[in-house]
Parts: sequence; structure tokens; C-alpha cells
Amino acid sequence: MTHFAAHAAPRWMTPLLHSIDDGSLHRTLDKALPPGIGPDPTKQSAVLMHLCGNPTTSTLPDDAAVLLTHRSPRMRKHSGQVAFPGGRVDATDRHHLDAALREAWEETGLQRNTITPIAQLGQVHIRVTGYPVTPILAYSEEPQEVHIASPAEVDDVFYFPLNELANPTNRLLVHRGQWRGPAFKVHDYLVWGFTAGVLHAVLQHAGWEIPWDRRTHYDLSEMIALSRNNEQH
Repeated sequence: MTHFAAHAAPRWMTPLLHSIDDGSLHRTLDKALPPGIGPDPTKQSAVLMHLCGNPTTSTLPDDAAVLLTHRSPRMRKHSGQVAFPGGRVDATDRHHLDAALREAWEETGLQRNTITPIAQLGQVHIRVTGYPVTPILAYSEEPQEVHIASPAEVDDVFYFPLNELANPTNRLLVHRGQWRGPAFKVHDYLVWGFTAGVLHAVLQHAGWEIPWDRRTHYDLSEMIALSRNNEQH
């Protein structure tokens, strides 16, 4: 974990920063890979987890939100999925932070000088491929101007309220074969996989989670079909 400007984080983010410091957030996120899948350090990616909200409160403010994108159904990989802005670390990127900020600008038009990077989390390995993804936590007091900057990559860009994300009516567990994981209903999209796992862990470790139904499991394919994800692969 790398700190950038933790002093600039709002008070309501303090428990989240503690969970980053003590490693508990990373232990929740980076589970052991399935048999036959090994880490692949040659495929480095970074994502930007941009949170915004009133900096004066110690509890999660009503205006707190997270920046999300909907990947174009025409994309070759992860088509139709809801994701954080981000992507592959290029040879021209100086580091993971640089990659996350560049990708966010390319996809959403987010200007890097309008947000404050707070911390770099430890690598999280994608269970299907073993590829490592590095989440970058960033903050701004208010939502920034964003738009669909790369229609070939994303067809929706939006801030979603964290209080609505934590609302039990928007939460569910999904399964595919032996795999199961958390998911969220967001603007009629289904958020699942890596992005849902990160959001679930953040809500849990930041103390923003509200008790929700963890006993009922839904078939992932059926939930995707009922959503407007329009996933093609």
C-alpha cells in the first residue's frame, strides 16, 4: 500500500484508510486463486476508485458517491460490465497511479488535476486469469465533470451514491457453477465480479454496510439477462 495524500481524505473515509493500512481490506479482496490459475505479473492493470462527498462529516454523507462506467457491449473483453475507470498499464505510464489517471481521462474525460489521489491498494488478482489489478483510491469534494470520452470503450459514465449502493434492496449474492460473489443493482445494471468485490469490501471495512440478505443466491446468468448490461461474452 502506498499513501499519496491521506491527509486530504475526509473524516468519513478514516475507517477505510485504517483498513488499507492494517491490510484487512487487501486480505478480503485478494483471495487465493483457483487450482491451475497462477499470478501473471506481465498483465498489469490499474483502476481508479474515485469517491466524492462532503468533507466535514465523520459519517458517510448523503452526497457521497463513486464514479463508475458501463463498458460498451462491443468490447472484446468484459463487454457490458460495470467497472471502475481503468485498464492496462502501458509502457509509457510512469506507475500504476499514472495509468489509472490516464485511463480515467481517456474513458470519462476526468481531469487528473481535479481529484486528489489518496492511496494505492495492494494488487488484487482476477480469479479467472490471475492478472493483477491495482486499485487507486482518489477523492474530490464534489463530483467532477465527466462524459463518455471513448464511445468505443464505454457507453455510460456516472456517479452512484454510496448510500444507495449500501441499500439492502440493491444488494444480492450471485453464483455461476462453484463460484459465488456479491453483486449490486445500479441504474438497472448488474455490478458483479471484480468491481462488485471491491465495492463490497469497501462498504464492509469502511463501516458503511447495512445488513442485507446473504442467504439467498441468484443465478448470475439469469440476473445479467434481467439487467441492461447487454453482456455479449
